[in-house]
Amino acid sequence: MKGLVCLLLLLETFVCVVQHQVDGGLNENEISQQLRSEDGRQNPPQTDTLRDEASTDSQQNYHLFFTDIHAALRELTATVTEQKVNIRELTATVTEQKVNIRELTATVTEQKTINRALETRLREQQTFILEEINKKNDEISNLTLSQVELRKENRDREIAFSAGLMKSDSGNYIGPFTTEITLTYRNVFTNIGNAYNPITGVFTAPLKGAYMFRVSVFGVGPTPASAAIYKNGEHVVIAYAYQAQDRLNSSNGVVLILEVGDVVYVRLWSRNRIYDSDNNLNTFSGFLLFPLR
Repeated sequence: MKGLVCLLLLLETFVCVVQHQVDGGLNENEISQQLRSEDGRQNPPQTDTLRDEASTDSQQNYHLFFTDIHAALRELTATVTEQKVNIRELTATVTEQKVNIRELTATVTEQKTINRALETRLREQQTFILEEINKKNDEISNLTLSQVELRKENRDREIAFSAGLMKSDSGNYIGPFTTEITLTYRNVFTNIGNAYNPITGVFTAPLKGAYMFRVSVFGVGPTPASAAIYKNGEHVVIAYAYQAQDRLNSSNGVVLILEVGDVVYVRLWSRNRIYDSDNNLNTFSGFLLFPLR
């Protein structure tokens, strides 16, 4: 494109110089004389006919030359004009593409901003979820520990016992004695919490609370049958039966508030007698109703 423009400029310059010479006062005769002079210097003298023919040929060549130059200039001008139009269209296209690129750049920048905002929100949500999971885990751990402690506490609160007086299969009388004796119920049916001692016959409270105790007796008349419940050496209640003959039986129960370490046991009164066999006619039982603070 640059070479074409340079060529066009050279042709225009050449045409302007020739035109200037024509407009500057040289007519066709003068130009013919100059051409003949130049021709005379280069060629030997010729006849007038030859000189006239040479002058005519020179004028024709001159007109043909300028006609070709003008035609070439017009073609070059048309080509340059077309190239300018193409350049303008290309410039418009480039400008449009620049606008599109700027719009695309703005869109990409906006999308990056949105993506950063989404990433930030996602991180916040992940942090929140992790915190909630950790809280739930802590709650579950605490709940599990609480449940374990509650189970342990409940196990500690699971206190109950029940025992019969004798283990032998044959029937035996116990009493009468001249003094009271502590009965030892050796045939243990239940002893949850191991608070009852079958060797001594004594129940020792492991927790402060309300306890239910019950005692039953069986005998044969005319000797009375009795069994009294004692708390820390003090008489509380008694199961007592008397008649002149035949079988005797009685039972009694009581709810006691015990401190840790308090003891409860059963005593046979003096001059009283009970009878027991493998039917477990005489029993002593108790259990924790509920603990107290």
